[in-house]
Amino acid sequence: MKAVILAGGKGTRISEESHLRPKPMIEIGDLPILVHIMRNLAEQGLTEFVVCAGYKQAAIKEYFANYALYTHDAVFDIGENCSTRILPGKATSISVTVADTGLETNTGGRVRRIRKYIGDEPFLLTYGDGVADIDLKALIKCHGDSGKLGTISVYNFGQSKGVVDLDGKGNITSFREKSDYDGDLINIGFMILEPKVFSLIGDDSVSFENGPMRKLAEMHELNAYVHRGFWQCMDTMSEKNRLEALWASGNAPWKNWDY
Repeated sequence: MKAVILAGGKGTRISEESHLRPKPMIEIGDLPILVHIMRNLAEQGLTEFVVCAGYKQAAIKEYFANYALYTHDAVFDIGENCSTRILPGKATSISVTVADTGLETNTGGRVRRIRKYIGDEPFLLTYGDGVADIDLKALIKCHGDSGKLGTISVYNFGQSKGVVDLDGKGNITSFREKSDYDGDLINIGFMILEPKVFSLIGDDSVSFENGPMRKLAEMHELNAYVHRGFWQCMDTMSEKNRLEALWASGNAPWKNWDY
């Protein structure tokens, strides 16, 4: 299975950073958030990635072209015969295909453009600006058990307090702790999709969320995996600062690697 990561948008809501680089290349600690996502998935066995690039895509390509230099110690012999030696270091072997999916292409169009890299297997699709302590094995099992064309990970982002249940007349019938189904369940990415989904994407203008996902729901071919752990996107500077604080604390919930 390959992981497809949407990383081509302009990231206008975090323009303080994204005017210089694509949003997925904004660092949390000393690593782009894109690499946080990859390392989390790679640690769970998913090591082939296809990045749907667009806006300032050269920054993504240059980073992975120099990945070893950025992430390992190096010796620079400066003299008549200049040379660079990358020293060994612990890392997970990953393969990254960075695909030019256009500057103005919508999310569905970006997915359509990387069809040739996927083959006939299911694939994971997620956003390049959100981290989670996702249980990949459980997600894949949930998708397989459903028999459907798509499974999306959903997360309760709207309710964090205790819940009061009412009857039809407004009488309180119980007090209880919130459940995963109270509040708003939102799509957080980490989707498992069958290749047949590509046939539901018309052209570059198609939004994946408003096009094929809606069609799958209408066809009763869209399953939900309720994620009960940690998830946080990075749409704004305050959200970036929140992730930075977690990383600096040494207790980032999504960090499952030790290098």
